[in-house]
Amino acid sequence: MSASSDHQTEKLCTTPKRSKHQDIKEPRSRTGATAVMIKDVLTFSFSSPRPEDEMFLKRLSRGYLVGKDPGAALFYREEGNKKFQEKDYMGATVLYAKTCLKDITRAQMHGYPERLQLKMMLRKAECLVTLGKLQEASQIISDLESHFTDRQTVAASQFQILQSTLCRLKRKVQEKENPTETFPAALTTGFEDMNLREENEQISCASSSVTLCTDPFKGRSLIATKDILPGELLVREEAFVSVLNPGEMPPRRDGLESKWDTRVTNGDLYCHRCLKHTVATVPCDGCSYAKYCSQECMQQAWDLYHSAECSLGGLLLTLGVFCHTALRATLLARCEDVGNVTRKLCGEISNRDICLPKSKNLVQTVSHDLGGESEENGKTVERPVSGCDVNGKYESNYNAVLHLWPHTRNHSPEHRFLCALSVAALCRQLEAASLQTLTTNLKSSQPKAAVVPAMCQELHIWGVAMLRHMLQLQCNAQAITTIQQTGSKENMVTDSRQVRLATGLFPVVSLLNHSCSPNTSVSFVSTVATVRASQQIGEGQEILHCYGPHESRMGVAERQQKLRSQYFFDCDCLACQNGKCRAAAGPRWEAFRCHCCGELMQGDDVLSCGSASCTESASRDRLVSRLQDLRQRVGKAQTLLRNGKVERAIQLLLGCQRDAESFLSAEHSLVGEIEDALAQAYAALGDWHKSAAHLQRSLRVVEVRHGPASVEMGHELFKLAQIFFNGFAIPEALNTIQKAEKVLLVHYGRGNEEIQELQKMKSCLLDLPPVPEGPAV
Repeated sequence: MSASSDHQTEKLCTTPKRSKHQDIKEPRSRTGATAVMIKDVLTFSFSSPRPEDEMFLKRLSRGYLVGKDPGAALFYREEGNKKFQEKDYMGATVLYAKTCLKDITRAQMHGYPERLQLKMMLRKAECLVTLGKLQEASQIISDLESHFTDRQTVAASQFQILQSTLCRLKRKVQEKENPTETFPAALTTGFEDMNLREENEQISCASSSVTLCTDPFKGRSLIATKDILPGELLVREEAFVSVLNPGEMPPRRDGLESKWDTRVTNGDLYCHRCLKHTVATVPCDGCSYAKYCSQECMQQAWDLYHSAECSLGGLLLTLGVFCHTALRATLLARCEDVGNVTRKLCGEISNRDICLPKSKNLVQTVSHDLGGESEENGKTVERPVSGCDVNGKYESNYNAVLHLWPHTRNHSPEHRFLCALSVAALCRQLEAASLQTLTTNLKSSQPKAAVVPAMCQELHIWGVAMLRHMLQLQCNAQAITTIQQTGSKENMVTDSRQVRLATGLFPVVSLLNHSCSPNTSVSFVSTVATVRASQQIGEGQEILHCYGPHESRMGVAERQQKLRSQYFFDCDCLACQNGKCRAAAGPRWEAFRCHCCGELMQGDDVLSCGSASCTESASRDRLVSRLQDLRQRVGKAQTLLRNGKVERAIQLLLGCQRDAESFLSAEHSLVGEIEDALAQAYAALGDWHKSAAHLQRSLRVVEVRHGPASVEMGHELFKLAQIFFNGFAIPEALNTIQKAEKVLLVHYGRGNEEIQELQKMKSCLLDLPPVPEGPAV
């Protein structure tokens, strides 16, 4: 199976409950079997919803406030002022950014107080500079300078403040008109390091060190054509389509505070097109949800897809990110040969989704779809690999996306029905929005808004494409992740965690098959995915990626169940084969220890000490209950730590540490969590020696669970290097920096922010004058 996965389960759709459709009976084919042709499923779903179902969906969609609201600007400004007074500067900045240029224009038109006009014009100029509208900003600045000359009523103190702000704005305009650096040095270095040394002639975006092969049971795969070293870049691919994950956005409730959300989400911090981190976002002119890092990104998004999505914000948030991704992938297909794509949608999509025959010729049928050699009239015929062009090259384009397996037959009828209902609802709304826009344009003399091409005439074709993509996403969507810093800046120690940023489709990355113990590491910069070898890979070995269930995160039984339910295959990778032999003992990071002799406990419902000389036993239920109680106490201590109550947190954590030692293995994950929290607490007090001691104990747990060369180990070594650096433990810091660099370089390359920070720390330490030796004893 050729798929690369989103590491977490997505919300597929939110549709009316099936109280009116309890018995889902899909249409039947001419052979009498239940049809699994996508076009038939969609046709059936178009006629299924009742009027009350559609009204219910509309009510859900209206719960998301995505339109422009004149009253929002004042609210966000006041809330921003509160955040600023609380010294939550990030929150204040995001809330201030929610007010936009059009809010200022409306205020000018509706009698904004004369005494505040100059201040408002300055803010308008700042908005224009941020939006990149430098000519308009320069005109406002010129008008302000004239105001300063004409108006004698401005107080001297206010005049100085306004003049200072005006000078700062003029410098900003000059800097933007004459940029000295197109990209930050760190970002430029990162992208340079991401370039492939020699690109593959057969597979776009891939290294020449791999080749594309097919297997009748596993599907397509990438195989090493030579020995590959750890850290070598194998794939660098821009997402064909990506959609920012909105995060937690519950529908609004009654009341002003719930009408406008003041929480900071990914949607406020990242560009909705390129996923670049930004705080001063440029909002869409037509809706309040989509935000961008620049005017250029906003225009590109509008031209490619947002002109069709803009009026659908509430519905897309209701239906979920998979439905949104499916729509956007179909809209992006317009950028390629529209006639060719339409032909494929009419022909290939409809014809290729018939259920596979239950016969001995199954392998031959699958092989025909994958490519390779087959027999026709007694002759051997070479067929192109699925997704390749006529020249046999696999490109990262819509043709490759179209040929990703939707696994239509494997999805349950209920799942197919819910996906089809979501697409049907979206198609109806697209049709309504297109007709409304077309009617408005015919009546108006203003510039015409974009209309989805041929949407009204070919609605069913677009729906078939969207449904196919929705079904593909369960097995082929990739979670685009980023590393977010979560530590305390005041104590100069940062912690980090991997967070899901967006969902994307990467046709080349999707060629990688799964292993619970992969030989690659996947990371992201903006919408670009990079795949690096995480260990040495021999010539002829398969390039493997983990779809989520990793041997360091869950046991073999849980991994097998997750892979079977989401990806429809039984994993027989080496980690699963070895894990079945060790399943009785369980992983060391989940093991209990004997309270008498300290040996590990073994067994099922009743655990016995593993030592032959010890006869102690214990009920698993009782030990699990103790573990749950301990987790609650650790969580309470972490809350105290976040709230700045460090001393109380330390006392509680030390008690948890003593309790853990009495019944948990030294490598248990909760033991590592306790030690890590103690390290953070002592770092907050500036006790670097104790902090380092506890973090080193946590490191031992991470190493046992994830391995000494794992990316998790790299992040922990980075934290330890910071602690040694802040405590002026120079030899220890330099040694740890070297270890952290070695691990992180394999997974990320030189452009990684943590690697650059390590290099700065090393440079600073090496530049220090030598410490004078004390008198001889």
